[in-house]
Amino acid sequence: MDLFASQPKPDAAHVAQIKAWVVERFGLPPDAFVMVAELRCSEPGCPPIETMIAIVEGAGRRKQVKLHKSTAEITASDVEGLVFGA
Repeated sequence: MDLFASQPKPDAAHVAQIKAWVVERFGLPPDAFVMVAELRCSEPGCPPIETMIAIVEGAGRRKQVKLHKSTAEITASDVEGLVFGA
């Protein structure tokens, strides 16, 4: 595995769609911030690619979840099934 090889960037339009699904699914207020980041890992036992979705709703109020998929593989159904920890 070449850690320095150029990786394709996630499709910006699909990432925006994921964010919209998250806003709709959780009924977020306009000032909430949704972050979607695709992460790569080469550590043993770590999935080679995962997507982290975080919601920030003010100072110190952050929730996040990881899906063991690339952003391209995430569907509205995946977002519907999201459960954020407390």
